[in-house]
Amino acid sequence: MAKKASKVGKNRKGVSLTRVARSRRHGARALILGRNLRNVLKTPFRFLNRPTKINPHKSFRRSYREDYKRELEVPGIMYHTFASFKVIFKNWKLFLPLIILSVLLSALFIGIMDESSYVRFQDILDQTSEEFAEGNIGNVAKAGLLLISTITTGGLSGESGEVATVFGVIIFLIIWLVTIFLLRHRLAGHKVKLRDGLYNAMTPLISTFVVFAVAIVQCIPIFILIITLSAAIQTEFLTTPFYALLFFIFAVLMILISGYLLSSSLIALIAVSAPGLYPVKALHTASDLMMGRRIRFIIRLIALLIVLLIVWVIVMVPLILFDLWMKTFEWTHGIPFIPICLSIMTCFTGVYLTTYLYLYYRWMLGYEEK
Repeated sequence: MAKKASKVGKNRKGVSLTRVARSRRHGARALILGRNLRNVLKTPFRFLNRPTKINPHKSFRRSYREDYKRELEVPGIMYHTFASFKVIFKNWKLFLPLIILSVLLSALFIGIMDESSYVRFQDILDQTSEEFAEGNIGNVAKAGLLLISTITTGGLSGESGEVATVFGVIIFLIIWLVTIFLLRHRLAGHKVKLRDGLYNAMTPLISTFVVFAVAIVQCIPIFILIITLSAAIQTEFLTTPFYALLFFIFAVLMILISGYLLSSSLIALIAVSAPGLYPVKALHTASDLMMGRRIRFIIRLIALLIVLLIVWVIVMVPLILFDLWMKTFEWTHGIPFIPICLSIMTCFTGVYLTTYLYLYYRWMLGYEEK
């Protein structure tokens, strides 16, 4: 034993090599124990990690344009607009039954606008025309005013309340998910039926609802703006030019905040429809995908609103004119022609909105893959 102990050498500083090996073993055990403890502490907050985060902006550092500018080559706005119509009309055998089913669900769970309410709009407009325009208002102008008054006063649905709002959100999410499912398979060249979409597209419904709830929370600045505007109008706060300027700056800030946040949430609503993708991951992925590209996407949304406004005017004004002519006959009174047309146009708007956004999302992913 003494001979074996004598064979143990020493390092340059005179420390026994056995003691060095022992200390290294203890250090390795402490390091492993520290790593395990850190992993245990980080486990409850692991959902906050963003390993693929793209953040070109650094705190307390100047951001240069070449650092945060991200290229994106997608088709133009006009091509985007007509491509969305082309996809819908090319697959009309899928989307027409979906629109009809959506109208039936809306009429069953929400209800459509009552014909008496629409007739009341006409009477009010006729009285206004007699008082201010001496009855010289044209039928086209009357049809346009009827369309504007019907939409702005919330006359697209028959009932109002919390239950009707919940059913409306559920029907919208069903249209959203089924449309994305059908588009994904049709653009991939697969043969699919509406039945497949109704049975298989509802899988990420809860995840989509979570992302939708996050988008509603991100609309809080706009809700605050609406409430503040209503209070300012009632108290005549905006009559003073200085206060009106302050309110305008406040309104711009609120709109910018909600617009910045919602730009990625709309893409997340599409991303979360992919199989196996959780809501938080979808929000992070959409935020990384939209980093440096939000302005171009917001321009697309503004173009979308303009296109929908033009489509509503082109479709609904002739229908309202036809309804005005048809109501000259007594037997046509009580037929809810315009309320049904408004419900159909609302469901078509949901399908077109989903198609428009999904095509843009698909082009962005295609550019990323290149």
